[in-house]
Amino acid sequence: MFYVTTTQLPFEQLTSDFEGELYFDTTTPHQAIRKLYSTDASVYQEMPLAVALPRSSKDIQQLIAFATRHQLTLIPRAAGTSLAGQVVGNGIVIDISKYFDKILEVNPQERWVRVQPGVIRDDLNAFLRPYGLMFGPETSTASRAMVGGMIGNNSCGLHSISWGTTRDHLLEVKALLSDGSEVHFGPEVSKTNSPKNTEGDLKQKIDNEIFALLSTPSYQEEIHRNFPKKTVTRRNTGYALDALLDTAPFGGTEAFNLCRLIAGSEGTLCFVTEAKLNLLPLPPAELGLLCIHCTSLHESLLANGLAMRHQPLASELVDKYIMDFTKGHNEYRHNRFFIEGDPAAMLMVEFGAATRPEVEAMASRLVAELKAANLGYAYPLLFGDESKKAWDVRKAGLGLIRNLPGDTQPVNLIEDCAVAVEDLPDYIQDLGEVLQKHGVHASYYAHAGAGELHVEPMVNLKTSEGKATFRAILADTAVLLKKYNGSLSGEHGDGRLRGEFIPFMMGEQVYELFRKVKAIFDPNGVFNRGKIVDTPPMNEFLRYQPDQVAPKTETVFDFSHQESILRLAEKCSGSGDCRKTQITGGTMCPSYMASRRERDTTRARANMLRHFYTEATPTPTSAEETKEILDLCLSCKGCKSECPSSVDIAKMKAEFLQSYYDKNGVPFRARLIANFTQQMKLASLVPWAYNAVFGTESLRKIANRIVGFHPDRTMPMLSSTTLKQWAKGKEQGAKGKGQVYLFCDEFTNFNDVEIGQKAIQLLEKLGYEVLIPTHLESGRTYLSKGLVKEAKKIAIQNVTLLKDLISSETPLVGIEPSALLTFRDEYLDLVPASLREEAQKLAQNALLFDEFIAREIDAKNIRSSQFTEDRQLIKLHGHCHQKALGSLTPTKKMLSLPQNYQVQLIPSGCCGMAGSFGYETEHYELSMQVGELVLFPTVRQQPDDVLIAAPGTSCRHQIKDGTGKKALHPIEILWNALR
Repeated sequence: MFYVTTTQLPFEQLTSDFEGELYFDTTTPHQAIRKLYSTDASVYQEMPLAVALPRSSKDIQQLIAFATRHQLTLIPRAAGTSLAGQVVGNGIVIDISKYFDKILEVNPQERWVRVQPGVIRDDLNAFLRPYGLMFGPETSTASRAMVGGMIGNNSCGLHSISWGTTRDHLLEVKALLSDGSEVHFGPEVSKTNSPKNTEGDLKQKIDNEIFALLSTPSYQEEIHRNFPKKTVTRRNTGYALDALLDTAPFGGTEAFNLCRLIAGSEGTLCFVTEAKLNLLPLPPAELGLLCIHCTSLHESLLANGLAMRHQPLASELVDKYIMDFTKGHNEYRHNRFFIEGDPAAMLMVEFGAATRPEVEAMASRLVAELKAANLGYAYPLLFGDESKKAWDVRKAGLGLIRNLPGDTQPVNLIEDCAVAVEDLPDYIQDLGEVLQKHGVHASYYAHAGAGELHVEPMVNLKTSEGKATFRAILADTAVLLKKYNGSLSGEHGDGRLRGEFIPFMMGEQVYELFRKVKAIFDPNGVFNRGKIVDTPPMNEFLRYQPDQVAPKTETVFDFSHQESILRLAEKCSGSGDCRKTQITGGTMCPSYMASRRERDTTRARANMLRHFYTEATPTPTSAEETKEILDLCLSCKGCKSECPSSVDIAKMKAEFLQSYYDKNGVPFRARLIANFTQQMKLASLVPWAYNAVFGTESLRKIANRIVGFHPDRTMPMLSSTTLKQWAKGKEQGAKGKGQVYLFCDEFTNFNDVEIGQKAIQLLEKLGYEVLIPTHLESGRTYLSKGLVKEAKKIAIQNVTLLKDLISSETPLVGIEPSALLTFRDEYLDLVPASLREEAQKLAQNALLFDEFIAREIDAKNIRSSQFTEDRQLIKLHGHCHQKALGSLTPTKKMLSLPQNYQVQLIPSGCCGMAGSFGYETEHYELSMQVGELVLFPTVRQQPDDVLIAAPGTSCRHQIKDGTGKKALHPIEILWNALR
């Protein structure tokens, strides 16, 4: 392959009239961006020469001309979830995900839509839903997979047996060729020969030469003899010449259309800028998921063969590995409700019909046959939200199995091999023998109904032995696939992982045809060179250097549960779950939702930390690069629960910043924010003076500028007294229902005193004695700014002070989620081993106010009759930490206590304030963009008689600044509802 270095190239020539973004040099932001694009979701890593985010086709044409002039290659990239290294290489990565994201036209009558390649599959379907239509192919990454990437890989997904592949639905494309010409590919009208056209010399040459190649009898014979057999529905090895031979000129029924070739070509033939897609009607009204519990993998595959006779919409398999990893996961453990006993494998078969009884009848017929064949031992049938939760277990497979401890990890290698459905049981049995020969275990999951299981062997790619095993397994599997006349690649593509074995799988003559196709379209190798054909050896350019020993990193947090901070960063599989949008929903990752930049994803931050902690001696430059990429992490904690691998960036960011400050000193503003409690303590001596400054717009703007806060950001006011002072001076309330210890956090004590007062009064009215024990602040402000050593001191003291007081009978109840939840999260990793057991006991009995009330409702200690019967609609925005570390269900239960109160969750992620983040000048604009995604528009739309509830102090302040409306703490709403 041909390689050059960045310093040899005059990228400056592009910058004058390039409308998009271009990163190409070795300065901190540019070098950091290039590092982020050196990987995808595969095992490969190679630094690109440059990264471009074009805004227009003109930008891409400039890049094509530049690449041609300097003998470079352009690497098209969408979501970057490719598993075979398709978007990794020594070229210019062109990321279309940010600016090429428009839905251009929809025709409901003719059932098609025209889109740019950066449109996300699930977002597209949300747009199409009102029309009663959808785009069918559904990958497990559908919440972030983009049309361009789906075309590149000919994506299929879990419903491919009924909804088809991307190739089946790609009608037309607008594309740029290697000479920069803009062309259109679509159905050709002639049935006998390739029609002449006037779209440019290269387009005409492609039409004529591809048609001539396919018209050659000897080539036709080679294609028919060497491609997978027709019953293998997932066949994506090489270029889809067999699909073109199925068109009208060669005896088929469909018109000749080079889109069939472009689908699955992995961006190696042209650069797609628009696509016209065929649409399907929405699924039937009732969908039922039959979960067949099996005692062995082989049994589940036999059940799959039987299930396919019943024409299900999907038949998916998940094995014990995947199911076991859901047991302790923050989010997915709740989705295990349907699992009975300890199955070795689960076959998930979906049926659809107009009514539920029809679905139940379909499932019953299959269950009767399964029982007669002695297949399976339990057969729960799920509907609605229950089936969605079960599907989530299946879809999370790729990320979940990255939670395996140690350096021996599941690898993408033979995960995309496909055979005919009837061959699958024997193929998997033979494959088990291959893996046994190499002494490795594997996980099995995914598309049993399509003859493809994602088999992921456990290999240590950090060793020379593992690297050799990696290649040997693929070589032996290729031999096995030839025996079954299967396909080496089903939907994940060849890339640089499987390209080396295409000549063996397809024969040298067919491989030469593939090279001819590449040369016809792209004679200079402008597009994604080294993928599919002429690939480098498959075990080169891996993420890890064999036998490299990573340096040990001393940390303040305890990372032993994740083995080390480096190992936690490495758990990121690259699957891109963090690239979800506000349309998909969720909390992770708010800055990405607003910016739509790869650098702002959880994946990007994990990758930078992995680079940093892998270096033998991290340099000041690499530290600055890492700090740059971590800067827009809001520490929302969404990644801890929503990332399948639980890659907790907030924890790692705090740890990194502590180390950075140890070497470079603590910035003034960071120390100022961290010392919030001490400042408020001083200000509370003269609260009128503080309020006079920050309550006067001109003075506030001056003060804000001095400390680095945005001048338009308002500040919370101080109360005339602190909550602790007020509580000391009041009489004790009722004691009948037991004692409650209130954690008087730093925000409630100084700024939200009225909420604290109502919390105490509410509990007392309900019959509880409320005590404020001796304790320090929570340490949240220190954690948010990376002063972990200070937070550790606070954690140790608070655990020591509270450990003998707090129990299930006398819980610690908190008002502010970000403060109280430190006991359940960071404290457990901050206290020394001698206090860990006490910290865990304290964590179990540290409850948010909402959780305590919900617990007491369940215990029948609090009743609806104690509250008003008035009608009230409440819109609830949840705090990020509460969503990540707890649940909004208790809050909803508490607010629904008055019998006529209706509570609706606002489908928002983070509010955007995130403690001090939204105050800081450089973060203010992004903070407001995050709020504008869902929260602000929803709040503005509400009539004045609708209450807005928000447990977080930052959230309430953000709502006030962003909408002018006042949000209430749920405590205030319940207090006001008391009879």
